[in-house]
Amino acid sequence: MAGSVASARRVADRSPLSTQIRDLLAGIGDFVDFVLAICRAVPRRNFNTPELIREAWKLAGIVIVPTALVSIPLGAVVALQIGSLTQQLGAQSFAGAASVVAIVREGAPIATALLLAGAGGSAICADFGSRKIREEIDALEVLGVDVIHRFVLPRVVAAAIVAVLLTSVVMGVGIAGGYLFNVMLQGGTSGVYVQSFATLATIPDLWSSLVKGLVFGIIAGVVGSYKGLHASGGPKGVGQAVNETVVMTFLLLFTVNYFLTTAYFALFPQVGG
Repeated sequence: MAGSVASARRVADRSPLSTQIRDLLAGIGDFVDFVLAICRAVPRRNFNTPELIREAWKLAGIVIVPTALVSIPLGAVVALQIGSLTQQLGAQSFAGAASVVAIVREGAPIATALLLAGAGGSAICADFGSRKIREEIDALEVLGVDVIHRFVLPRVVAAAIVAVLLTSVVMGVGIAGGYLFNVMLQGGTSGVYVQSFATLATIPDLWSSLVKGLVFGIIAGVVGSYKGLHASGGPKGVGQAVNETVVMTFLLLFTVNYFLTTAYFALFPQVGG
């Protein structure tokens, strides 16, 4: 009887489902350890500022043009949808305020996060992955170099800084694009559009968007670094790690965005609510 039970346990341990669950839990544990290692590296001295500047400049060069190009149609589409909705409801005077709120609260940070994750995070992953398969990371660790403090932390900080700046760019360009679209193409009034800003949009909306951009940038940097440093299997493994970086970052971004939005509505009750 005892032998049959032990045999059944061995079969269960070898089952694909149990193996996948163990691998998932092990991966989550490794990722949590990686995040904690980055947190422990933050207060340490001798921060690699030159690496931060290089990475921030490189990330900005990768995502600044796509972000600016996405911001214009983003503002136009938001203005089109909200303008049509306010006309149906007979509330054209709120078109400007609603457009600004939609772009500032959700449009700008989400657009920035998606572009930063798709371009910036994948670039970080590819950089670390190529170094990993060439055994450069192992060589640095043998020499006693703290890879987390020396290379990962500057990239995470650079991604956070660039995300905040890009969020500001998306907000500015998106609002300007929505203004031009609403006033010139939909026949809106310039004064009414501008005056309606204060109706629904508030300063906490701006800070909330920038905080979201900061958090999303950190997530993109952390996930890209983690996947790159754990890449294996040659160039094919690096490509797979890049794909996993984009997917994992997207899932984390939308999940974190839900909790941040919920916390914001709890802390700052909406005007007229």
